[in-house]
Amino acid sequence: MDKNESKLYEDLSFAKVDHLREARSGFPEVVFCERKTEAQVAQIMQSIFNRSGLCLGTRASDAQFQAVKAILPGAEYHENARIITVGQPKEQIGNVAVCTAGTTDIPVAEEAALTAWMCGAEVHRYYDVGVAGLHRLLDQVEEIRKANAIVAVAGMEGALASVIGGLVSAPVVACPTSVGYGANFGGLSALLAMLNSCAAGTAVVNIDNGFGAGFMAAKINRQTVKGAAQ
Repeated sequence: MDKNESKLYEDLSFAKVDHLREARSGFPEVVFCERKTEAQVAQIMQSIFNRSGLCLGTRASDAQFQAVKAILPGAEYHENARIITVGQPKEQIGNVAVCTAGTTDIPVAEEAALTAWMCGAEVHRYYDVGVAGLHRLLDQVEEIRKANAIVAVAGMEGALASVIGGLVSAPVVACPTSVGYGANFGGLSALLAMLNSCAAGTAVVNIDNGFGAGFMAAKINRQTVKGAAQ
């Protein structure tokens, strides 16, 4: 790394804010708020927003949001997803589909959807289309097929990702959730089922990692749009 580049972070003593992240990955550094103090979250998000005009905080509490809003009045709290957003993306391009097996999976799906939206993707939601009532999915599949990337969020046995993967040509980002009864093992059963999917073109993120799924889908979407424009 160039010596000048090594200075392009801000040292807050408790955190070193990476202002090169946007240039490298296409989106500013994202703040994982869990286990940080309200003051730490507020200072980090202020630093990022002042530099980029856009900031995303995940796994945030209402108390952390109130601290952010006190210094960044434009901040918004998305309670279901536990996400703080400051600023809005300049554009929404392409098409990312976010699907859930059930209603209980929606908080993780909303984390994915809001992340993809903040990364500049046009997002379409298809909730409660699990395989226990396959007709619900089949009723939406033609619209889902229009997406450049698809996030499939499911707990229990995690079958939704494999079923969607067998019906579409776009990449599927499978996101297991910790939804389920005892033998679900906090989402491990869904994770293992998704990792063992026979549907080619399906990749898997960690349990309840809606952020990771949304970010990956947004990057696939952006590359697809860029490729089509060339």
